Amino acid sequence: MSAPTARRPAFGIMTPPSQVSYDDLLRVWREADALPQIEHAWLYDHLMPLGGDPLGPTLEGWTLLSALAAQTERLRLGLLVTSNRFRPPAVLAKIAATVDVVSGGRLEFGIGAGSRPDVPMARREYAAHGLPFHDAAQAVASLAEACTIVRRLWTETEPFDFAGEHHRLTGAFCSPKPVQRPGPPIMIGGRATPTLRVVAEHADAWNMPGGTVAEAVERSARLDRLCADIGRDPAEVRRSFVLFPAPDDRPAGTRDTVRAAIEGGFDHIVLGLHAPYPDAVVRRLVDDVVEPVLSAAGPGRVVPVP
Repeated sequence: MSAPTARRPAFGIMTPPSQVSYDDLLRVWREADALPQIEHAWLYDHLMPLGGDPLGPTLEGWTLLSALAAQTERLRLGLLVTSNRFRPPAVLAKIAATVDVVSGGRLEFGIGAGSRPDVPMARREYAAHGLPFHDAAQAVASLAEACTIVRRLWTETEPFDFAGEHHRLTGAFCSPKPVQRPGPPIMIGGRATPTLRVVAEHADAWNMPGGTVAEAVERSARLDRLCADIGRDPAEVRRSFVLFPAPDDRPAGTRDTVRAAIEGGFDHIVLGLHAPYPDAVVRRLVDDVVEPVLSAAGPGRVVPVP
């Protein structure tokens, strides 16, 4: 394990855009935008509900993200994470560049291989929308190609061809480019070793999608080794942890989990919110969880992490 360093944890919220109205989501994001302790906000990328009424409403993630980008001023924002199975990567690069323009350069580009085959509520959305669902090996290989394509479209000034195993492009070009140069940070979500190899090669940040802190720390150590295998400094890849406290969880338990994640090397913390959202839901999250954790870190609000 490397020597401890001091990193400032960055807190954000996640609001799944399912079983909820646009007006309610907008209210929560505007509240978060006004609270400096909350630095980022996220949606997820599903086309149908994962819980509750299976025929209930689910808003499309990238369309909604662009709307929320136009209605906020400060928050970094993104999807945790985009399913690479849903959209061709060149189209996705164009969508993401547009959102970065709309937001004035605040996009965090979250992407992953797509839903696992062992989640039936997620699996059904592919057949329902006429989308193929390939095996995991193909999905991960497609993700690696997609990351290459997206980066090139954001940075190259002349049209180019791409001949991959899973994606082929002729005369590919993206204009306008993203506001951020050389492009928005790429955050890849996933926990399987093949996906972590793609993280090591392509990502600026890695998100651990669920699981315990102990599991996240073990997977993070695996990512360190995969970075070392290709000669990359593991410290270049920021570590992100998502926590969805149960509605009846006490704040002390959530604070303990957050502190454990930070001590384990995760300095990008995403706190999930459950709909329906009461008034001042983000304010209470800041008062009950974020401020106590930051205050305990002492001057400069940094927390020692390995």
